[in-house]
Order: sequence, then structure tokens, then C-alpha cells
Amino acid sequence: MNYLAHLHLGGQLPAQLLGSLYGDFVKGRLQGQFSPSIEAAIQLHRSIDRFTDSHPLVGQALSRFSLTRRRYAGIVLDVFFDHCLARDWALYADQPLEDFTSRVYRVLAAEPALPGRLAQIAPYMAADDWLGSYREFAVMEHVLRGISRRLTQPEELGHAMQELRLLYEPLSEDFRRFYPQLQVFAQAQLTP
Repeated sequence: MNYLAHLHLGGQLPAQLLGSLYGDFVKGRLQGQFSPSIEAAIQLHRSIDRFTDSHPLVGQALSRFSLTRRRYAGIVLDVFFDHCLARDWALYADQPLEDFTSRVYRVLAAEPALPGRLAQIAPYMAADDWLGSYREFAVMEHVLRGISRRLTQPEELGHAMQELRLLYEPLSEDFRRFYPQLQVFAQAQLTP
């Protein structure tokens, strides 16, 4: 899952929202450098990733990609699933997407010590409404291009959008079947 899904699943308290994002920017063992609430949210982020990576429906979705793109299919699928979540937000959330994303951006702006690269991208994330923009399929191309700049073999993402167009409906169905199960899993982790 990508940023939007982790934020949606990881709890709505400010520390939970922060930890839901930190999970992509903080690696290794957690040794008390963050509050217990943030560290719990980072651990939840990691649990969500493990659940997602081992789920048969995700395996099925990944197998839809051509062998030439299979190496980075997980990245493409994460971004596409965020598109599906944003596109169908009202099916999975009680508040409008705009209200949710605005709240996330306020929480990020209020945190003076964001870790590493998150501190660099958070202002752009808010200014360009990265989270809300996922609902537009065309944005996926921009997102994937940005990701490819950080890869050692970016050409393998080169035709990902063409493949996503062909796989749009089957992957959307995979998301519709998988995401409610992921919501149940995440909620169970949040409930003491």
C-alpha cells in the first residue's frame, strides 16, 4: 500500500497519522527515537505491508503484470491501489477525501521534526495535494515517473502506464476484493 492507504488504515490521531507515513521513511529497529504512539503506528505500517505482501489476492494482482515489469510490479500496484482508494473513497471512509487529506497536511505542517526525506517532501505533498490527486488516473504516470528517478533501472517502469490501462478493470476488482480484508486486519491491530 502507498501513502493514502497507510494513512487511512493507521488510525486518525495525529501521532497515528505521522507514524503511518513514517513507516516509509524510517528503517530498522525502533529504539525510542519517537513517541510510543508514533512507534506503534510505524509497527502497524510494517504489519500492513507484511499482510499485503503475503495476501493471495495481491499475489494474483501481481501475476497480471508482464514478466518484464514484474520486478517493479509491487511499486506499481501500491500506487494503483492508492488510486483505487481515492477514486472510491466514499465506499471505504466516513468523511470526504478533501477533509481527510487537509487534516493530514495540517498534522504534517504542525510537526517540526519530520524524519529524513519526509521533511523534504511534506511541503510539496500538501501544496500539490498528492493524496487527493491520486483519484485521477493520469496522475499515476507522474507518480511513477517520480519513483523511477530513484531506481537503478528506471526503464522497467517505462511502459507501466500502458500496462495499467490494459489491466485497469481486473486490478480494480482485485482492489475491491482485497481492501475490505485489509481494513479488517488493520482495525484488529488498532483495537486493544
